[in-house]
Amino acid sequence: MSTLDGLDAVDDEAAPAGRPSPRGNRLLAVLVMAMAAATAFAGFVTIAPNRILSGRAVAAVDALPGTEFAILVLILAGLGATALIRPGRGADLIAAALAGLLFFGLLFAAGDIATGVLAERGTAARTSFGAGFWILVAAALLVLIDAVARLRPGPVLGPLGVVVLLGLIWAAVASGRLDDLSLMREYMARRDRFGVEILRHLQLVALALAIALPSGAALGLWARARRGAAPLIFGVLNLLQTVPSIALFALLIGPLTSLATAVPALKAAGVSGIGVAPAVIALALYALLPTARGVVAGFASVPEAVIEAARGMGLSDRQILVQVSLPLALPVLLAGLRIVLVQTIGLAVVAALIGAGGLGAFVFQGLGQTATDLVLLGALTAIALALAADVVLRAASAWLATRLTGARTS
Repeated sequence: MSTLDGLDAVDDEAAPAGRPSPRGNRLLAVLVMAMAAATAFAGFVTIAPNRILSGRAVAAVDALPGTEFAILVLILAGLGATALIRPGRGADLIAAALAGLLFFGLLFAAGDIATGVLAERGTAARTSFGAGFWILVAAALLVLIDAVARLRPGPVLGPLGVVVLLGLIWAAVASGRLDDLSLMREYMARRDRFGVEILRHLQLVALALAIALPSGAALGLWARARRGAAPLIFGVLNLLQTVPSIALFALLIGPLTSLATAVPALKAAGVSGIGVAPAVIALALYALLPTARGVVAGFASVPEAVIEAARGMGLSDRQILVQVSLPLALPVLLAGLRIVLVQTIGLAVVAALIGAGGLGAFVFQGLGQTATDLVLLGALTAIALALAADVVLRAASAWLATRLTGARTS
């Protein structure tokens, strides 16, 4: 059960059945206090004389024009008032609308500040998001997620809302109003390479999953069929998970170098101690455990009575697996695939350390140059990819679960 579900459960226990809690939204109240503190004490933007030198943090009250700062205070006051009223659909709609307005208002305000700094101090000046900006944006997104979760939009409208939100963010970026921010200037300087590294990142993930999914599924089915082998299988896979990713990449360099030297055909195919080959192998090894666990959990979720009924109808073991167990286990299998995919997208960032490329190349190049916005360019894009994969597979899993529930009750 999630934290938000837990808060809902506490409220439900305290309130009479069928009536909302009269105590207000405590999570929203805490987030509003955090946003107010960030506005008052943390820097909204950081202004630096150039890309390399450290910048000076500027608070929202000094960085924003008077009208925009007043709007920010009014939105925070509106969210604070919403936190105090009786929870319900109306309060959630107001909170969601104010959070969305705050999120996009902050983005455009930061872009306007960057444009002003550029005009005043020259093209070498850089404007980056400050700690206060990140706290405000993160809190606004949490308020939005909490409000939407309470509205219970369903398996279709929920993911559709995320797609609309990502589309609006893309539209804000494409409008050109954010172009003078340091993060966007890092992107502009590497626009051609950016697409190449995204494709390389997706290529690493796809190759790793092409190895891990069938291998992990086979191990999961083996562990389920032979209960005595399960401790050995999961013991080995657990041991692999304990090896740090950088160490595993390093351990593969020697054997793959020797193998490429001994077998020229492999070397001609691109296999070597550094690059794509060790990255894909390491990512595949890390994906084996969640894949095998997901397969075991998926087939364990199929009611035994359904299996016995299928066997009583004369179906063979293969027919039971393909026609009965697999369709019923599909929602849980998709949930496992979602975990594997999100984990692999995140781990692929580290693969840049051994020359495999991908979005991690921006991250480590930025670390080497102490260019924070270049680090963010790679990190935020990887997060967006993981979020998109999570939304798509979560929606597919929820849709399948709804279909199966409807089929069982019809």
